[in-house]
Amino acid sequence: MSEQYWRLVEQAPDAIFISREFRITFLNPAAVRLCGASAPDELLGRSPLDLVHPDSRSRLRENMDRWMAGQSAPPVEARISRAQASDKDKQDKHVEIAGSRLDDGAGHDVQLVARDITERRRNEEEQAALRRVATLVAQGASPAETFSAVAAEVGQLFGGDVAAVFRYAPDREATLVGGWSIPGIAIPIGLRFDVTGTGVGVRVLDTQRPARMERFEGPPGSMAAFFSSCGTRRGVGAPITVEGQLWGVLVIASTDRDRLPAGSELRTAQFTDLLATAVANAEAREALRRVADEQAALRRVATQVAAAAPPNAVFAGVAEEVGRLLSVDRAYVARYDADGAVTVVAAWSATGETLPIGPIGRTRAGSVSTLVRETGRPARADRDGTDAASAALELGIHTAVGAPITVKSRPWGLFVVASTAEEPPPWETEARLSDFTELVAIAIANADAQAELTASRARIVAAGDQARLRFERDLHDGTQQRLVSLVLELRMARAAVPPELTELSAQLDRGVTSATDLLDELREITRGIHPAILTKGGLAAALRALAGRCPSPVRLDLRVTGPLPQHLEASAYYVVAEALANVAKHSRASIVSVTVVTDTASGVLHVAVSDDGVGGARFDRGTGLVGLKDRAEAMGGGMFLDSPVGAGTTLRIELPLSAAPVAREIRGEQADAR
Repeated sequence: MSEQYWRLVEQAPDAIFISREFRITFLNPAAVRLCGASAPDELLGRSPLDLVHPDSRSRLRENMDRWMAGQSAPPVEARISRAQASDKDKQDKHVEIAGSRLDDGAGHDVQLVARDITERRRNEEEQAALRRVATLVAQGASPAETFSAVAAEVGQLFGGDVAAVFRYAPDREATLVGGWSIPGIAIPIGLRFDVTGTGVGVRVLDTQRPARMERFEGPPGSMAAFFSSCGTRRGVGAPITVEGQLWGVLVIASTDRDRLPAGSELRTAQFTDLLATAVANAEAREALRRVADEQAALRRVATQVAAAAPPNAVFAGVAEEVGRLLSVDRAYVARYDADGAVTVVAAWSATGETLPIGPIGRTRAGSVSTLVRETGRPARADRDGTDAASAALELGIHTAVGAPITVKSRPWGLFVVASTAEEPPPWETEARLSDFTELVAIAIANADAQAELTASRARIVAAGDQARLRFERDLHDGTQQRLVSLVLELRMARAAVPPELTELSAQLDRGVTSATDLLDELREITRGIHPAILTKGGLAAALRALAGRCPSPVRLDLRVTGPLPQHLEASAYYVVAEALANVAKHSRASIVSVTVVTDTASGVLHVAVSDDGVGGARFDRGTGLVGLKDRAEAMGGGMFLDSPVGAGTTLRIELPLSAAPVAREIRGEQADAR
């Protein structure tokens, strides 16, 4: 070979070996560096096959046989071990080996040219790993799945034994949210660590930049102590930044100080960018899901409010909706009392346990209920600070958050959500509560307005009943008594007339008859206004009298226990009277059934009138049913009509037996009237 050839070989950047009979007889400086040897003598006389990984030897031998025979063969990709290298880079090198026969007359030598493609292979593997992770992110994989997938990719890509994703928390803490390791090392997903001591996680938190550390040292329970317990001695890490804020760290650690190539901490940044995207996407999806769940819960509560559900039902529904929506342990609706005390009106527990309902007395200074009442704004309290909630609510509670319920610009009460865990509810809890407290306030205002309307209607009905009662008594005690006296006087005058005055006797007889008829008509009128028998004999006697005057046969089923308030008796009487009048006028029924039952268990008076007539009755046909329906609703009850054409009619009324304030007021007024 010419001197110029050898000079080129010596200066070549690629590793060049010359082999004769599978023994290295020459190698250039690049080959010495590639194999990590300190001098050419360490490699001379060795077989080129010994330098490559076993999985590439058979392919390389086949090609060398062909090259020695003067034949062509494609390059062989192989891996050269550098385990004995004296420098810090002991990672295997990926090479592409090409060869050809050298014929200089001294024998058949083979020249092997090994080009280092480690960086190219690393880039290809890195890009493939990035594509896999990016695909996972694009497919909307869960954060936990993405975290562990990235940890596995970078751990294997950069030669680590452990790779983990941590999410930083306040007070220099971090939670392990995803990880990968070689067999024999456990990854405690979900465990929280202190970010103290010496290690990659500490350095990244302090600098918010990629870092490399040569040791892990820290107190028990720290992130550094965890990696030390895994036997790792070197680590690299890169920050995970989401929307400009440090979110967490990706750490790769190795049990071998000679592993993790230089620059690994910088190369992991591409993966942390994908992690940040995955986190941002997950948070965006979570935000959308949370908004959807919140809107659905709000719609359900709003539907209850719009349907004028009782406040207690709304309170219980809101407590459950908010408790489930915010994933808290307990939720309460409480009312401020006039004396400064607090009463719990609804409570919900995630465990299903029964929580106390009712007055809890005055709350202590610093409690959530006191803070909300004093400031008129949402507030939270921690057991480690002052008080979690109040004397009755604090058992087992660590943190409580409350929001005011304001009705007509006045503090009515508060909504409280509480956590029994040490981790407090998220910071946005106060704002999310406000939407529900507004609906509760609307429900309370609606209930107040409905109560006022019902009371007003009840007072109108009561006033009408009082007027009927007074009118009936005025007629009975005045006009009716005078007519009775007139009839008696006419009969006395008739008895005193001489027999021969027949014409006068006839006139007096006609006068007695007319006065008697007029008296009967007046009695019938007063009975329709307010039957005296209802006042004197009660509902059962009055209904029997009604049944006796009905043209159709009436079957009575009266199961009324104990005396009833007069306004209930009057309402039941007028319903039956109007129904029987309609039967007589319109139904052509052969029989009528009247049922009156006192249901003490449900606190309702049930009245039903059924016939077998032609049916077809409706509230809008001027049959007087509308007025009866209004009366029932004014008493806090309801009226129901079932009248299919040709199948008879059933009229039902339900009136509450409970003595509401309005009812007591009505009974008092009626007693005064009597």
